[in-house]
Amino acid sequence: MRSSSGRNRRGEEDVDPTTAWAQAAVRGDFVVGDLVRYAAERHLRDLRDGERRGLYFRPDIAQRAFDFFPAMFTITDGPAAGKPFNLLPWQTFAVGSLMGWHNADGRLRFRSAWIETGKGQAKSPLMAGLGLYSMGWCDAPRAQVYAIAADKNTANVLFKDAVAMCRAQIPGWDDGDTLEEVGEVVIRGEGDNAWKIEHPASQSFFRALAGGETQSGPRPRMVLADEIHEFKTDGQIETWRRAIAKIAGSAMMVLGTNTPATSQHVGTSYSDSYQDIARGKVRDDSAFSLVFRVDKSDWKTIFENEAVWQKSLPALGITYPVTNIREEVQTAKTRLSTASSVKRLYFGIPTGAADFWIDEVAWAAVLDDVNSDVLAALKGCPCWLTLDLSQKNDLTALTATWIDGAGIMWQKSWYWTTKDGLADRAVADQAPYEQWVEDGWLNAVPGATIDFEYVAEQVQRLCGEHNVVELAFDPAKIADFETACDKIGFPVWTYKGPKEKAGNGLRMVKHFQGPRVNFEDRQYCMPKSIQRFEDRILAKTIVIDNSPVTYSCAANAALLSDPQGNRAFDKKRSRGRIDGIVTSAMGAGAADNVELAEGGYSGSLFVDI
Repeated sequence: MRSSSGRNRRGEEDVDPTTAWAQAAVRGDFVVGDLVRYAAERHLRDLRDGERRGLYFRPDIAQRAFDFFPAMFTITDGPAAGKPFNLLPWQTFAVGSLMGWHNADGRLRFRSAWIETGKGQAKSPLMAGLGLYSMGWCDAPRAQVYAIAADKNTANVLFKDAVAMCRAQIPGWDDGDTLEEVGEVVIRGEGDNAWKIEHPASQSFFRALAGGETQSGPRPRMVLADEIHEFKTDGQIETWRRAIAKIAGSAMMVLGTNTPATSQHVGTSYSDSYQDIARGKVRDDSAFSLVFRVDKSDWKTIFENEAVWQKSLPALGITYPVTNIREEVQTAKTRLSTASSVKRLYFGIPTGAADFWIDEVAWAAVLDDVNSDVLAALKGCPCWLTLDLSQKNDLTALTATWIDGAGIMWQKSWYWTTKDGLADRAVADQAPYEQWVEDGWLNAVPGATIDFEYVAEQVQRLCGEHNVVELAFDPAKIADFETACDKIGFPVWTYKGPKEKAGNGLRMVKHFQGPRVNFEDRQYCMPKSIQRFEDRILAKTIVIDNSPVTYSCAANAALLSDPQGNRAFDKKRSRGRIDGIVTSAMGAGAADNVELAEGGYSGSLFVDI
């Protein structure tokens, strides 16, 4: 192995600290979640075959960083304040990986790093130390290091950690000797107003920048982006990522965060991408991923099962007292308003909001990929289509709902919006529409308003490939959809009651949206549909396609209730677009309609004329 540093006096092979931690994590010597174990396995795998791809691990260079931290830095906060900054075990793996892996040309392997932990795990001080080390002690003349965040105050949290470390006692030196006092660094600004750290010997500097603030002609050695879950757009991150890519030598962006809420689209998108890298779904030798979360199997019992807490809190019992998290958990048990944030911030459970319309753990548990293979297997199963047409340039949503032979419900949704004004709407809605279009989750059609012919053509395709029973629709704008169907030669007709003569083509049935309950035959209504949808989710008898657009709609949704307790989705109180969760509920209500099921269905009710 490249990681071996020789043999000890007994002739046994020595293993460097980075590799030792990875081996211990894989063996199960301490508690780790799946995502951390994947990162450890990746390190060990790359030690075996990385040289074929031009990747080399240099334990001697990693050790230089390990030695530097406690030799030059003192911990400035918390129970260990005043002690040398000895890296925590998880920090050893992170620093060793980032500083130890190199390419064939000697440049650092990793151009980007994602570090996601629960609160209080010394993530920000670690990033501050990495910034200082990269600024002045990595043999990089005129190095530029930047701390960035969504706003200046947040960027300054990490930067102030770095300033405090420069003004703290150097371990083992004479009293009063600090990096600033001995002249190793110059700090511009007094006290909390410090704004720049300079390293005169190498003509390097470290400074904080606010969201959107830029530096003229930057050539960054390291960019430290903290609290990614607070970023509303990825513009600043991408600007610095491109700057990193232009550097011929070693340069790196380190992204640090607590687990983002599902409604925080930027953080969620980046986290998902780096999780895929950890799992091996995406191969990117230039990206490092270290995600501390509890596993999905832990979600339901997380408040009671202390044995798994270390999965998201790797400093637990070392520098982070277990009593701290016990107090948070106890509060969460008695105050439901805090339960969601505790689950996300401390345990890495990606909740969307404190008032998610249903228990979000239950919601996340029924998400899976409803891909082309699944759709092929569902052919012949009864299928219901549900449609919510947009006003002008909003989202239009179409959901297909199947029930298989085992009684399990399956759902997949399609979405349309307009290309015109897409970027502006993405900013206004705080949703990554352009990325969703690029990834194939959202269809952007030409023009300033949605041409419903695109929707009609998708309905026609589904009717041709599946056993479609009927289409349930929100009455708003349905006339425009009927016109679109007529233009493409696709026959549809609206069901108006059992006494009315059936038409030709696809049967369409109204689905009312408010809290009013309709008792008339075959009149779908939202209170019944929401109840059926919830029942399916809580019983885990439904599989919902894991689309980020659908998850966003679910995270945005808010419910209204009348005095009788009848509920409906409230678009006015919702935090953003909810069309996909509306059509999903409509689909469950239509497919689980008791009257229809008792009446039976055999074959498609689409009549081809």
